[in-house]
Parts: sequence; C-alpha cells; structure tokens
Amino acid sequence: MIRFEQVSVTYADAPAPALQAVDLTVPEGELVLLVGPSGVGKSTLLGTVSGLVPHFTGGRLRGRVTVDGRDTRTHKPRELADVVGTVGQDPLAHFVTDTVEDELAYGMESLGLASDVMRRRVEETLDLLGLAELRDRPIATLSGGQQQRVAIGSVLTPHPKVLVLDEPTSALDPAAAEEVLAVLQRLVHDLGTTVLLAEHRLERVVHYADQVILIPGPGEAPVIGAPERIMARSPVHPPVVALGRLAGWDPLPLSVRDARRRAGALRAQLANTVPPLASEPAPVPVPPTARPGTPRTALGRLLHRRPQPTPATDVTAVTHLSVLRGRVEALRGIDLTVTPGETVALMGRNGAGKSTLLATLVGLVEPSSGSVSVGGRTPHRTRPRELIRQVGLVPQEPRDLLYADTVAAECAAADADAGAPPGSCRALVDELLPHVPDATHPRDLSEGQRLALALAIVLTGRPPLLLLDEPTRGLDYAAKARLVDVLRALAAEGHAIVLATHDVELAAELARRVVILADGEVVADGPTPQVVVSSPAFAPQVAKILAPQEWLTVSQVARAMAAEAPA
Repeated sequence: MIRFEQVSVTYADAPAPALQAVDLTVPEGELVLLVGPSGVGKSTLLGTVSGLVPHFTGGRLRGRVTVDGRDTRTHKPRELADVVGTVGQDPLAHFVTDTVEDELAYGMESLGLASDVMRRRVEETLDLLGLAELRDRPIATLSGGQQQRVAIGSVLTPHPKVLVLDEPTSALDPAAAEEVLAVLQRLVHDLGTTVLLAEHRLERVVHYADQVILIPGPGEAPVIGAPERIMARSPVHPPVVALGRLAGWDPLPLSVRDARRRAGALRAQLANTVPPLASEPAPVPVPPTARPGTPRTALGRLLHRRPQPTPATDVTAVTHLSVLRGRVEALRGIDLTVTPGETVALMGRNGAGKSTLLATLVGLVEPSSGSVSVGGRTPHRTRPRELIRQVGLVPQEPRDLLYADTVAAECAAADADAGAPPGSCRALVDELLPHVPDATHPRDLSEGQRLALALAIVLTGRPPLLLLDEPTRGLDYAAKARLVDVLRALAAEGHAIVLATHDVELAAELARRVVILADGEVVADGPTPQVVVSSPAFAPQVAKILAPQEWLTVSQVARAMAAEAPA
C-alpha cells in the first residue's frame, strides 16, 4: 500500500538530511507503528506519505514514495485526500470549522459525498469515538484530549484507505486512548484500512501493532519487522519490555497479560521486599575530592548557584474552589494544598478540569467562588510580572510561550526576564534535549523539542510553584527520564510541582501524591501507590504485572534486585 524507495529528505539550511535511505514497504491492511527517539525524522516520514513533505513543508525529497500507486512527488495533498487521512501532533492546526459535527462533515463535503452518506458516517464516528454528547459544542471549548478525538474523527469519516497518525493518543486519558486504538484496530481488521502511526507512549500501542518501523537515530536507515524482534533492539521501549529485559524473559512480552503469565517467579522473589519510593532516586556516591555541598551535575551546579525559592508554609492553598466556564461548571468545591518540595500529579479523564485548575493557579481563570492562594498572593489579582516570580506554567501547547526566531534568542530572553545568569536557559535545554542548535527556529523543532524548550524557559525563573500541563507529550523515554531528573532536583530544593498528566508511567516515576479529578471534583487524593495500584485506568504497567504488590516502576524493581544480588 505504501512504498518508500531510497527516500531522503533535506530541509533548507539543515546540516544533514532529516531522513536518509528509507527503503521499505508498508503492507495493505496492517497497523504499523513508527518508533524512534525524538528528532530522528518520524514526523517527516509521515509527512512524505500524505504529500505534506515536500509540497507544504518545503525541503528536497529524493527517491520515491507511492501510496496506492500514486506518487506523492507528483500528487499534492489535496489530490491524495481520498486515499490518505492525516492527523498531526497539533489538532488545533487541523480544524477548519467551529463545531464538532461540522468538522466531522467537512472532509466529506470537500470530496462531494452525498448528504445521506455524510449523515450516516458522522453518526457512526460520533459513536465510535464517544463524541455524541459533544456534537454541538464549539471546538474551542473542548479539552485538549477531546480536540484530539475530533481531529481523528474528521479523517475517519471520508473512509480513506490509509490513515497517518502522529502521536494520536498523546492528549488522551488512558481509557480514551484504549477506545481510539480499539477503533483503529477495528478499521484494520474489518475494513482493511492501512494505519501508519508514530507514538512515544509505546505501552499503549505496541501490542496492537502488526509491524514496527524503527529509526534508531538521526540519519540512520529505518528497519521494519515484527514487534517482538524490533523491541528487543530498540533504544525506546515500554516498561513491560524493560521489565522483561531486566528479568531475562525470552521472548519479550509486549502486553501486560503476557508479562503476568511469566512474572510468577519475579513476584515470589520480590514478595518480602518493601518497594522503595519511586520518586526518590537511588543515592549517588559523592567523589572523595568533591567539596561538601557541591552538586555533581551541570543542572545541579546551575541550581546551586541560583537564589533559593522563598520558603512558605503552604506554597499553594485552594479552598472550596468552583469555576464556571460558560454554562459548564468546570470545577466544583475543590480543596487542595501543596507544600514546598511536594510533587503532585493531577489525573482524570479528558474534560475533568485538570487544565482549568492549573489555569486558576496561574491567574488565567478567575474563581467563581472559593479562594486560591499562591505564595500568599491571589493569582488573578496579582500583576503578571510579580506572579511570574511565584508560579510558572508550561502549557499543553508550548508554542504559546515561543515568539523569537531562534532557540538562542528564546533562551537569551528567558535569562533576561528571570534575572538569571546568561546561559542558564541554554544549560537547561541541553539537559532536557541535547544537540538542538542555537540557530534553529522554534517552529522547525519537533513537538517534543518545542516542549523541552518551553519547559527550560519556565524553569529558568525557578518559581517556587511549577505547573506542567501534559509535560511528556511528544517526549521519548530518554527525554522523559531527563525531565524526571530535572523535576526531582527542583523538588529536592523545595519547589512545589503540580503536573496534569495522562501519562501514568510519569506519575508513578515522579509523583509522591496523586489527585484524581472527575467532572470537576476531587474523587481521590493520596500517596501514589495507594491511589494508582488499585485503579485499572491509572495503574502503570509494572503495577499491573506485579499486583497485588505495590511496585510501580522498573527502576524500583531494578534497585530491589540489585540490593538482593550477592556482592
């Protein structure tokens, strides 16, 4: 169905090709997963299938890409629209109309389908993706995850032969992600649709894949094969695979079910061991020559020489908070206190009120009733220049914080705004996502790279309260691990961190406490193991595999096994 013949893509002024030596075939009627570290060209490869590369993005494409016999070099995206449906990383850039139902119908109108066919397909898609209750809603009022489902639905209604999806579950809660992936699997199995998707949260999708395409690194040729074979060598892999490698299981399991069948001996080995706190890294020996109190990493030295945050009894106190957004009661009777050094994960289904709560904490939304205090200030009544010294927000859409023409200019502006030593922001960028050139325009970065840049800009000011909305969207496992290290270092220094996330693996690795919201109310609030282990929706893979024991992460298991090993 899709054929790549010695395909290379080079963008203007780029020092090296974004893609090189791609020579493979994606068979008809299969779900094929594209994996690889951030910035290796996954989005570029997907763009060559829809014709967006090079017709829209520019650059030079060498070689040949054919889809259902059509050469994408000679067929522009509109001439492929009846064959290829595409959803990018940013659903907002995808929308043309104002309401959900109109957006689902737009693609079919463009193709000139009969009105009765359009009506039937819209209803089918509303039911498939759980959007029926949102059919008349303005798209601008939807949560990020709801917008993601609408974007996927809008390309399903024309019934294309090929679906190309870039991070389709990145903004979805676990239950909604399962529903979307189940829909994709039904399209593959029942209708013979070919699905090519890139996804960083491999724990959600790898067990659905018929084949996996791996791009090992920048400029390296991709390889394609069975998921088990590719995961055995892939530098990016889900926790179930990491646990299988640690335990020496062969073949490697790809699903929780397969791993549970093999985990009996491991559960017995760990039965009498108390899981260490996942949010606390293993102690690192201090070199004998190190001066006492001197941090050992570049990030640590950066934080060490900056002024410490002003201590407070309660960095954040929310009391009986309610928020009305139009006719919708987005938050209702919220009570929440976050103390210095605490890391809290806000979880819940799409539309539960997580982003609204963060927006209230940073003063973007005024409470309808109740009170909010951040460092002794009321956010919506505090001047932005004063509030930024107390609280920083990394939004779901990192481009909202990016306005300069280069990465270097963004970092210089962040240093100036925060009163930080020159190079502070750049050091954070290097820590989170190395090898991003200074002269790169932010719009030329991948979604994960833009997120890392936006996070570095906010972290440069080192606010006592740090808010992050879906901070791992677009990040691979290595970048996520670096983010965890950065946030742990900040928490150890007394910064309070609140992150709204659907990434259960991040919550298990980082958060001491989990707060679950539903329909604008707090339905659970407690230590991470107590809240997530018993939850089918929010439990990480390791917890599901080793239940009823309260293990959350592969790093916990590795530390316990290392402690038991003979010296």
